[in-house]
Amino acid sequence: MADSPLRVVVAKPGLDGHDRGAKVVARALRDAGMEVVYTGLHQTPEQIVEAAIQEDADAVGLSVLSGAHMTLFARVIELLKERDASDIVVFGGGIVPDEDLPELERMGVAKIFTPGATTSEIVDWVRSAVVPA
Repeated sequence: MADSPLRVVVAKPGLDGHDRGAKVVARALRDAGMEVVYTGLHQTPEQIVEAAIQEDADAVGLSVLSGAHMTLFARVIELLKERDASDIVVFGGGIVPDEDLPELERMGVAKIFTPGATTSEIVDWVRSAVVPA
């Protein structure tokens, strides 16, 4: 149904224990009228994909500050493809060097928000880039 809110899973993959940014983004998306599921810290890509499928998510937002962004984003995208769920938009944020952005885009990450991105930028992007299922 076209009037249903966007459903977004926000996740912290890997061993990174810094979740303040993920919580700020999750709250901003929720305050903008989206349904948000925050999976908590230390999630495996398998747990994140399972949550996205169980929650019938339109998008998955990953927060990665650990430096393992190339591996973690690649694995989430690979698992979504394996589960026939590659229609779920993957975006993220964190400490990602500029030189990694083209490769992340090539592998299927729709958008990376680097430090300094505002919550309104993120909300506006999700609204324009993610189509409800």
